[in-house]
Amino acid sequence: MKPGVVFIMGLLFTTLSLRAKTGDTLRVVSHNQTVVVTDPATGVKAYRQWTVFPSAKLPVRRVNLIVTFGCPDSLRCADWDYMDHIYIRRKGGMNNRSMDYPIGRMLTPYGGAFGKNWNFEWKSDITDFGSLLRDSVEIEYEHTGYEPNNDRGWKITVAFEIIMGKPVLEPVSIQKLYDGSFAYGDSKQPIEEQLKPVSFVAENEAQHARIVIFQTGHGMDRNGCGEFCSRYRELWFDGKMIDRRDIWKKCGDNPLYPQAGTWPIDRASWCPGYLQQPDVFDLPVTNGTEHTVDINMEPYQTDNPSANERITAYLIQYKKPVAKYDIAVEDIVVPSNTDIHLRKNPSCAHPKIVIRNLGSEPLTQCVITYGTIGFERKKQVWTGNLQFNQQVEVELPGEIAGNNGENRFVASVSSPNGRKDAYAFDNEMQSIFTKAPVHSGELVFYLRTNKQPQHNAYQVYNSDGSVIFERGTGTMKAETDYRDSLHLTPGCYVLQLKDTAGDGLEFWFNNRGGRGLARLMDSKGQLLKHFDSDFGNEIYYSFEVSADSGRFSPPDPLPAVGLFPTRTNGKTSLDYFANRPQHVTVQLVTDPGSEVVETHEYEMLKEGIFTYDLSYRPPQRYYVKVYVGGKLVFNKRLRVGG
Repeated sequence: MKPGVVFIMGLLFTTLSLRAKTGDTLRVVSHNQTVVVTDPATGVKAYRQWTVFPSAKLPVRRVNLIVTFGCPDSLRCADWDYMDHIYIRRKGGMNNRSMDYPIGRMLTPYGGAFGKNWNFEWKSDITDFGSLLRDSVEIEYEHTGYEPNNDRGWKITVAFEIIMGKPVLEPVSIQKLYDGSFAYGDSKQPIEEQLKPVSFVAENEAQHARIVIFQTGHGMDRNGCGEFCSRYRELWFDGKMIDRRDIWKKCGDNPLYPQAGTWPIDRASWCPGYLQQPDVFDLPVTNGTEHTVDINMEPYQTDNPSANERITAYLIQYKKPVAKYDIAVEDIVVPSNTDIHLRKNPSCAHPKIVIRNLGSEPLTQCVITYGTIGFERKKQVWTGNLQFNQQVEVELPGEIAGNNGENRFVASVSSPNGRKDAYAFDNEMQSIFTKAPVHSGELVFYLRTNKQPQHNAYQVYNSDGSVIFERGTGTMKAETDYRDSLHLTPGCYVLQLKDTAGDGLEFWFNNRGGRGLARLMDSKGQLLKHFDSDFGNEIYYSFEVSADSGRFSPPDPLPAVGLFPTRTNGKTSLDYFANRPQHVTVQLVTDPGSEVVETHEYEMLKEGIFTYDLSYRPPQRYYVKVYVGGKLVFNKRLRVGG
């Protein structure tokens, strides 16, 4: 969106909001670094806060929900992947009736190995609930789970990014269609008896209907349902099926990685460390007509059922779209420093942006102008076919210019179908990004395979997509060192290492797979980039090659450290590699309790593999902490016994 004035909400909100102009962004914070912990007695703990939003008289173009997690100052990050909700509970004053509208579904990460400075931010478009977020509203963050609450938790911020301006659709009404936890696979209470069709009559001013669905699968029967089984869902409208999709999500490409638990295992429409993006369906209606909405799940029954589908679905009725020709820049994926795009950044070529059609007419073409501020801008004509409210990610040609340090990239859209855009304030967006690293053309990629090399392949390709070097799936041997020399001419390149099983070169849950290593070195053997072996689906590393040594990025200042296995009845091994020798301290610390039970000191250590026999220790969880020069550089959870 076009940058505007940002107001932090407080006592002066009313005065400030009256001054807000079209295109301005207001930031409303309901929970500001609030520490949340579980209530093990009940499994649910609510954190409620009255919050002041803009007046209903002010036009709002868009509302984004932003959720930020960090580790509490006095506690460590929590362990488990619980399902939390963000609710609108009451509106308009202390004594008003309960509204009970879930507007966000947060799946917490496995935080056992996150350090004190860790934080991560997610964002979701909740404009459909904008008519409820007016004046005084009680917002609740509901944290679930049963883990201990005296030594672990989360520090959360819940914020609402409110962009002022003419709405795309003017809301008429909002209602819940379904809201609950529905047993799945139980012949005594079939899910279709719970998910019965819902009828509604289009309001007098309504000409557009939107169905918004939050759905995740939970529970664990003998087939892994509902968390670990893929089942399809159908959406029917007026007796016709308008959508059928698998309730399933690939987790191995989660931008929040690695995590302490089973984060890369795919799940039923969610992953640990994920703010769910709801499914949205747009349908034309005529005022006064009757319609029926029906959600159907794939037929399924099992003995000893324990699965459940958590479904909240809304019907929002709107007036007709305001504009015929209206396009917006929805997001800048590359280049960007935002947390959710970490896997694709930094990058030295092929910017990627998301555009959305907000006009009632299908969008078949537009002009995209883009580039780094301070450098030459480029233009590209996009062609396609986007219906109302549909979006598409567009890859743009060319390399990404930039200076060392922080840069700003700008992308704008214009001339939808050759016409004038009806609303100019969301035609442009900027992103902050860090320039891709610069290396010499003489490089070495070091790969030590694990025990399952049949899952791995890697290639190096340039900005034209031409493959310079590759090792294909099935061509490498187990537990073997490969040192491939790369001789590259100046330009932009990508190193991509894939794992078809989705569990990287290391995954604690797969001890049989062993541990592998991946490092990019220079011709002198210095470490340029250490890749975490617990990477899930793939490693994507974009870099520039230059003949000018004065532009080279410095070698990696941090050592490459690994620990495997992290679930053992006795021995575990720590591998260490650094560019220069330093004093290194390794500690074994109990969890809970933080008692240091082993300390190992290494003088002037540059490289080594160290095996520790922990068979004498009582079964419990520990942390292995590595300090270099007194600074913590590695923190890994280890389970002994059990």
